[in-house]
Amino acid sequence: MEKKEGHFVLVHGACHGAWCWYKVITQLESMGHKVTAMDLAGAGIHPKQVQEVQSFPDYFEPLMNFMASVQPEEKVILVGHSLGVYSISAAMERFPEKVAVAVFATAFMPGPNLPYLTISQQVHASAVLTMY
Repeated sequence: MEKKEGHFVLVHGACHGAWCWYKVITQLESMGHKVTAMDLAGAGIHPKQVQEVQSFPDYFEPLMNFMASVQPEEKVILVGHSLGVYSISAAMERFPEKVAVAVFATAFMPGPNLPYLTISQQVHASAVLTMY
């Protein structure tokens, strides 16, 4: 049976950067996989400052640019942690032909019956209640 290596695209969660994946990157590369760890806008070493990020599409832009550059015959394995899953969800919708599979690590999974807005409202309401 032939072993097939994959291309993993790792997307960090809130208050993180690509640096948080360093152990995972080492493990995956030692198994022969290609790995790309993304810094979303305003995070890690991405040059855009956090004050310049006005919306989720601004935040997701580095991943969308990367996905646009993926060759048509290639499929990637998207891995999102926490808030990073919103960007991989957007990438899955925009580039379905370039995604082999997506992994949602410790995160909400948005979908047709549970849109991002509903999740964010529930999280916000929960946070406000715990403050008092």
